[in-house]
Amino acid sequence: MNELKPSLGLMCANCGAELKGEFCHECGQSIKSVIKPVSHMLEDAGDLFFHLDERIVHTLPPLYTKPGFLTLEYFAGRRVRYIAPFRLMFVFCLLAFFFVHLAISDTRIGGPDTGAAASDDIAAFRQAATPERVRELYREQNRDLIEAMEAPGLPAAARPGLEVARDLVREAANRRLVELKAEPIAADSTEGSAAGKNPSGKERRHNNWFSQPTVVDIAWLPDAVTRRLAVGIAHLKANIVQIQAGGPQKEEAVRRMIEGFFSVIPQTLLVMIPVFALILKLFYAFRRRLYMEHIIVALHSHAFLFISLLGLMILGFAKEAIRPHAAFAGSVISLVQAAMWVWMPIYLLLMQKRVYRQGWPMTLLKYWLIGSVYFWLVLFALSVAGLIAAAH
Repeated sequence: MNELKPSLGLMCANCGAELKGEFCHECGQSIKSVIKPVSHMLEDAGDLFFHLDERIVHTLPPLYTKPGFLTLEYFAGRRVRYIAPFRLMFVFCLLAFFFVHLAISDTRIGGPDTGAAASDDIAAFRQAATPERVRELYREQNRDLIEAMEAPGLPAAARPGLEVARDLVREAANRRLVELKAEPIAADSTEGSAAGKNPSGKERRHNNWFSQPTVVDIAWLPDAVTRRLAVGIAHLKANIVQIQAGGPQKEEAVRRMIEGFFSVIPQTLLVMIPVFALILKLFYAFRRRLYMEHIIVALHSHAFLFISLLGLMILGFAKEAIRPHAAFAGSVISLVQAAMWVWMPIYLLLMQKRVYRQGWPMTLLKYWLIGSVYFWLVLFALSVAGLIAAAH
């Protein structure tokens, strides 16, 4: 009589091991197939969203109101209920600076009269319908630039920028004249100097720096890097020229630099987080904590700061919208914002005290030293980011 043999059950499609759950205990592959109808994929996305939403509810309140609590929970191994520190920091970093960018974008640059007259804008040449109108616009703008160059208080460094601006105006006018099939404007005999005056040697050097092609030749750098540096310096020159020219060109250049600044800020802060963790490691070298523990402290600290910044920006937008209709509500929002500013340094101090568990005198001393060192490092990093933005 034949004996009955038990079925082996489900087998892992990747390594062939017998499955005893939703994941293979040998290779870790999930039992769920990725080949499924779109409706099932939408259901999985919904499950993921609600699970993430649940973790947000468990993460944000203690992160903002209980200094050090979330970090100590991670150290104790209780992590499933909370959003991962890096994801938490990165998402709120992007959100915070997105709203900061919105707030700055709403601010006018260069005063209320930067774009008052269409004839002051180089773009006005494109709107000119006749060659006579193009030449009239050119004479007006060229006269204004010459008057600016003859101003007694004009800095010497600004004169080459105005001369380059005259070249830009003439080129824009000639492009439109060519389109209208008219004779282009010849170079003025006074161009290259201020109203016929010969520039000094220093002014000529400034002018040469702005007008000559940018060449970067550093033997020990790869060609791709030197080309990128040359492009960046050329962009920096163009932005300086437009800022010195004033008017709509200045506003355009400043806005372009702001765009470049906010495009490099996330990368800059990603570099600064391990630097902050290294500072913590150095100041708490005798606490025998791993560097990864300091990384988690740094991530939660920055996540708190970004959440605070995001809240301040949102409250600022709300205050601007509510204040014209309810002045008292606007005052209440201002008080809430002031309390948030006060809570930020207090939170970081309490977090440092609860995580590293040292006495108050030593905690206060290290808090001041760590804050001072990190402040100057962040200032240096932001300066580098600003220089990169100026070459955007």
